Amino acid sequence: MIAKKIFFVFASLIIALSAQVKADEALYKKLQDISVTVKSGYSEGSGVIITRDVRVGPNKIEKINFVWTAGHVIDNLRSVRTIIKDGRQIKVVEFKDAQVVKELIENGRRVGELKMDAKVIKYSPSEEGEDLALLMVRKRDFIQQNVDFCISENPIPIGTELYHVGSLLGQQGSNSMTRGIISQVGRVLNLGSGDGVVFDQTTVTAFPGSSGGGVFLSERSEGKGGQYVGMLVRGAGETFNLIVPVRRMKRWADSQDIGWALDTNLEVPSLEDILKFPIEGAIPEKKDSDEKSIFPDAITFPTLIN
Repeated sequence: MIAKKIFFVFASLIIALSAQVKADEALYKKLQDISVTVKSGYSEGSGVIITRDVRVGPNKIEKINFVWTAGHVIDNLRSVRTIIKDGRQIKVVEFKDAQVVKELIENGRRVGELKMDAKVIKYSPSEEGEDLALLMVRKRDFIQQNVDFCISENPIPIGTELYHVGSLLGQQGSNSMTRGIISQVGRVLNLGSGDGVVFDQTTVTAFPGSSGGGVFLSERSEGKGGQYVGMLVRGAGETFNLIVPVRRMKRWADSQDIGWALDTNLEVPSLEDILKFPIEGAIPEKKDSDEKSIFPDAITFPTLIN
C-alpha cells in the first residue's frame, strides 16, 4: 500500500514537471515569435510585435501588427524639410519606412526570414526625448502573437529574474535570448532633456543590436512569466544595461494618445485616425552648431545599435 502511494506521488510529480516544462517551452517560443530585427538603412536594432484589431472601413476590422522599438534605431530614417504655408515657414518631419525582419526556424535550423516594410507612427528622439518609437507593419496580419505588458506604476523589485530577446550584433544574432535580473531602479541620466531621464538597470547580456528589444519577466514570476517590463536601449557593458521601464513608456504613450499600444483595455482608433497622428511633437530649436550635444551620461551609457 505504501509502495502504491509512493508510486502515485512520484507519477504525479513527473506529470506536473512535464507540464511545467511544456509551459516553459511555450513561453520561450512566444518570446521568440514576438521579437524581430528592425533595420533602418545602415542601422540594425530590435523590436517587439503587438497585434491589435483595427477598424479599416465602415464595417471592417482587421488585425494589424505594430512594433515597439527605440527611437535611436530609426532616427537615420528621419528628415526635416521646410515648406511655405499661409505665408509662413513650416518644418515638415518625414520618415522613410523601416524594415521589420522575422527569423524563420524549422526543427532547430534557420531556414529563412520574412521582411516587411513598416511605417513610423510615433517617434521620440534619444536626446531631448523618450527614445521610443511605434511602427506599423504594412503587411496586414503579419503575425498572430502579441506582447503582454506588465503595466504598473511600481518598479519591478530588484533581484527579479528577467529574459532579454533581441538581435545581438544585428540580424546575424537575431532572437538571441539572455538571462539576468533587475539590478537597480530609477537610474537618472542627463541626456539633454533638462530634467534627466529615468531608466531601470539590468544584468541581462546585451550587445550592439539589442536596442529596442524587449525585457521580460521569467517563468518564476508567479503567473506573470513573459510579461514585458521594459525596452533595452543603453549599456555600459555586457551585463550593465538600462531599460526604458513600462511605467515611463506608458506615461509617454498616454501623452501621445497611443496608450492602446500598451494596454489592451483601451480602445484602438480607426486606421484613418492612426494615420493622422503627428509623428512627433514640436521640433526642438537647433543650436548654432549642427552637431549633436554629447553629454557625459550618453558617453558612459551609449545606445546599443549595430
